[in-house]
Amino acid sequence: MPWLTDGDEKRIGAAIAAAEAQTSGEIVAVVTRESSSYLYAPFMWAALAALLVPWPLIYFTWITVQKIYAAQLIVFFALLCLFLIRPVRYWLVPKSVKHARAHRRAVEQFLAQDLHTTSGRTGVLIFVSVAERYAEVLADTGIHKRVPDGTWENIVNELTALIGSGRPADGFVQAIEQTGRHLAQHFPPGASDPNELPDHLIVLP
Repeated sequence: MPWLTDGDEKRIGAAIAAAEAQTSGEIVAVVTRESSSYLYAPFMWAALAALLVPWPLIYFTWITVQKIYAAQLIVFFALLCLFLIRPVRYWLVPKSVKHARAHRRAVEQFLAQDLHTTSGRTGVLIFVSVAERYAEVLADTGIHKRVPDGTWENIVNELTALIGSGRPADGFVQAIEQTGRHLAQHFPPGASDPNELPDHLIVLP
């Protein structure tokens, strides 16, 4: 991930290890560049624009059908090339759609990282999807039912604020430390406390 250096990733891994040393719970941090490619959006918007081209030409000009068709093709391919540019492509997709895709990716990662299989159901996922500017904390039932309402939302708000200010590593470390304190309060380390999940930042494409 371009905005996280190797040193940042080591800091985040160390923060996870330190937090888990104080609890029997498990914390997994995941960051992905994007939760979907949204490749359908450039084609859809370019096609819609091309479909509008003939109407003014038919009603207000004497241009032949062949030239109108050529104009449609030119508009379609010109806009497609523009809309395929990654930042433009993301801009074309409604925020609600991007957040829905990112949330689905977070749930997929919660299951893929086996957070739902931890003893005591104390797994917590800290998830960030960069393209969607989306962050989420997903907690399994064991810890979720023990923390006050709004706890995870507050952690996410502080995480996104630090990311927005150009300090993503600080945001992850703070979110991990806060999550660790909640886990330690309700699930202190036991005599037998295996480290069930990885203690490093998981970076997805």
